Amino acid sequence: MANSLKRANHLKRQAAVLFFIFTAGATFGLLAFFMPSFRPLLLPLLLSLLLAGPGYAQRKAAPAARPADAKPAAAPEKLSRKDRRELARRAALNEATRQPRELTPKEREMSEAYFVDGVRYVLLEDYNKALERLLKAYALNPGNAAVNYKIAEANLLSGNLQDATNFGRAAVKLAPENPYYYLLLAQIYTSQKQYEEATKVYTDLIGRVPNSGYYLFNLADLYVAQGRLDEALTTFGQAEEKFGPLDEISFKKQQIYLRQNKLDQALLEGESLIKSNPDEPRYVLAQAQLYASNRRFDDAVRVANQALRIDPDNPRARMILAEVYRLQNNRPESESQLKLAFASPSLDIDDKVRILIEYLKQLPSPGLSETARELAAITVRVHPREAKAFSIAGDIETVTGNRAAARASYLRAIRLDNSRYQIWQQVVLIDAELNQTDSLLVHTEQALELFPNQAPLWFYNGVGHQLEKQPAKAVKSLEYGRKLATDNPELLAQFDTQLGDAYHELKDYPKSDAAYEAALTFDANNAQALNNYSYFLAIRREKLDKAKEMAGRLVKQFPENPTYLDTYAWVLYQLKDYAGARRALETALRTSSDATLVEHYGDVLFQLGDRDRAVAEWQRASQKGGASALINRKIKDKKLYE
Repeated sequence: MANSLKRANHLKRQAAVLFFIFTAGATFGLLAFFMPSFRPLLLPLLLSLLLAGPGYAQRKAAPAARPADAKPAAAPEKLSRKDRRELARRAALNEATRQPRELTPKEREMSEAYFVDGVRYVLLEDYNKALERLLKAYALNPGNAAVNYKIAEANLLSGNLQDATNFGRAAVKLAPENPYYYLLLAQIYTSQKQYEEATKVYTDLIGRVPNSGYYLFNLADLYVAQGRLDEALTTFGQAEEKFGPLDEISFKKQQIYLRQNKLDQALLEGESLIKSNPDEPRYVLAQAQLYASNRRFDDAVRVANQALRIDPDNPRARMILAEVYRLQNNRPESESQLKLAFASPSLDIDDKVRILIEYLKQLPSPGLSETARELAAITVRVHPREAKAFSIAGDIETVTGNRAAARASYLRAIRLDNSRYQIWQQVVLIDAELNQTDSLLVHTEQALELFPNQAPLWFYNGVGHQLEKQPAKAVKSLEYGRKLATDNPELLAQFDTQLGDAYHELKDYPKSDAAYEAALTFDANNAQALNNYSYFLAIRREKLDKAKEMAGRLVKQFPENPTYLDTYAWVLYQLKDYAGARRALETALRTSSDATLVEHYGDVLFQLGDRDRAVAEWQRASQKGGASALINRKIKDKKLYE
C-alpha cells in the first residue's frame, strides 16, 4: 500500500509538472516548420501510395460506362504542396499504427540515434531541433510507441497541440499498457480544455492498465475542474475503497461539500480529519475557521482552544479567537487575543501589516487609536529589522497626530531601507509642519541624493533655504525643481508662489511679480500668492489698486483670518484709507495678538491723530516680541517711523 501511494504521488506530481509546462512556448505548425528535412522522407511513401492506386483499382469492379451524352467529369481540385504534405503525414501516421514492419539493423541503429538525440534536445528545451531528430526517427520506425510519445511531448511543449494530440493517441494505441502515454494524452486534452476527452483517457487508463487505481485521484481532480462534483465524490469514494481513508481525500471532499453548500457534511469531514490527526494543528485551525466563518462561535472557540492545547503559541488560533470575539462584540477579549497573536514571531509581518492597515483606515478614532498604537509597538518590537514595521507604525502615529513620534518611526524605517521615496516624503512633510528648518534641509538633501528627479523634494529644499534666509539658494532649488514639475500644474503653481517670495527677498521685483502672476493664472484664488503679492506691493507702494483688489478678494474668502486682514489693512494704509485699515485691524485683533498686528494698529492710530494710544500699542507690541526694528525709536520719540 505504501509503495502504491508513493507511486501515486510521484505520478501526480509528474502530471502537475506536465500541466504547467504545456502553457509555455509559441505555437508552430510542425510540418510547415520542419518540412525541409522531413520532405525527402515522406516522398517515397507518397510515391508508393500513388503507385499503389491502380493495382487497388484493378481489384475492384470496373466502373459503368459513361453515357455518350453525359458531361465530362469536372477535373479534381488541385492540391497545394501543403495539403499533399499533410495527407502524406496522416497516411504515414495511419500506416505506423496499422502495418509495422521489421527494420534492418542499419535502420534500427539510425532510428535509435535520432531518438536519443531528439530526447537530448527536449531536455535542453530546444524543441525545433528535438522535433527535427525525432521525426527522422519516426520516418524510419513509425510504429515505435516511444518515438510517437516523445514527438507528442515535444509538440505539447512547443505549443503545437494538434500534432501533440495525433502522436499522443498513436502512442497510446501502440502501447496501451504504458500509463505514462495516457497521462501525456490526458494533459494534451486538458490543455485544449477538452475535459471530456481527458476524462475518457483517465477512465481507459484505470480500466486497462493493471495496478493503476492511484490515477483515480487524477480523474477526481479532473471532475472537480469541470464542476462535476457528484462524479468527483463518487471517484474519491472509489479511491477510499481501494486505499482506505486518506487525509487528502477527506480534505478534498470537504472542499467539494463547501462548494455544494453542504456545510454539515463538510464539518463532518473536518472532524474526521481532526480525529485521525489529533496532533496536526492545520486541520484543527481549518475547522475552527470554518466554524467561525459560519457563525458557529461556540464550536469555533472550542476547536481553536484545542489547537492552542497542541501549540500554546499558535498565532493563527489567536487570530481566529480574536475574530470570533470581535463578531460577538467582546472587544476587550478580541484585542487581547490579537495582541497575543502579534507577539508571536511566527505570525508573518505582512499579515500584521495588513491588520494594521485595516486599523489605519478607521483612524483617528478614540476607541481604536490606542489599540492600533499598541499593536504597532508590538510589531516593531518583534520585527526590529523590518522597515515595513516602522513604516506602518509611522503611519499610525501620523494619523493619530503624533508627528514627532511618526517621524522617528519613519527615520528608523529609512535606516533599514532607504529606497522608499514615500517614506522620505513623509519625513520631509513632518519637518515642514513642525517648522524645523535644520531637519528639513538635512533630510531633503539626503533624499535628493537618492531621488534627484523628485520635484517635491526640490520644493521643500527651496522652502528650507527660504526659511533660513538664504534666498539665492532657495531660487536655485526652486527653479531646478520647477523644470521637473511641468506636467503637474498644481505643484507648478506652488513653485511659482515660493519663487515670488524668494525673488522678492533678492529684490528682483520683476521676476517676483511674474512668478506670482504665473501662480494666479493657474489658480486665481491661491491664498498664499494673493496675500504675499498684495503685501509686497503695499510695502513697495506699487500697483496699490491691484493690491487692494487681491487683498480684498482674499478677505472676502476668509473674513476672520488675522493674517489676511493685516495684509488688507496695510494696503489700505498705503492708500491712506486709515479708517478702513483701523476696522480691518480691529477685526483681526479679536482673534490674534501678534506683535506685527499690534504695531500696525499703533501706526494707524498715530495717522488718525490718537498718539497716546498709538504709543501704548507700540509698547504692547514691543513686550510681545517680534515687532519691527523701528519699534523702540517709535516708543522713545513718540513718533512714526516707516
